Amino acid sequence: MSEGTEASREVTLHQVGDPRVDQLRIFAEDGPGPGGANHEYWVYVGDEPLDIHRFQKGPVCEAGVNGETNEALLAIVADRLQCFQSGPMPCRENALALTKIEEALHWLHTRTRRSLAAGVEGRGKP
Repeated sequence: MSEGTEASREVTLHQVGDPRVDQLRIFAEDGPGPGGANHEYWVYVGDEPLDIHRFQKGPVCEAGVNGETNEALLAIVADRLQCFQSGPMPCRENALALTKIEEALHWLHTRTRRSLAAGVEGRGKP
């Protein structure tokens, strides 16, 4: 965890404000790249690294596949929520969250299909 470096930035969107559950720490470890987004995120439990997520850096048509996409990460979360909803304790909150994640995937897919059809995938708005 490189908290003192210029590129490292802590992400706290997952926290609920209670130290009993807010034990995961997420850091964007690289500076913004193509498109203005970070591409490398580390997840820690305290000071111990738990996992790293490397996201696609640059358009696939130019850079090849070199990391996760937002769609892949959302698909994992959607699958987990679907499994919870099929389990012994489904709840309204999970159902609502799943609906919003499915909506987010719909709009990301729409954007990609539109860009592919216009021949501008990876180059911004058609």
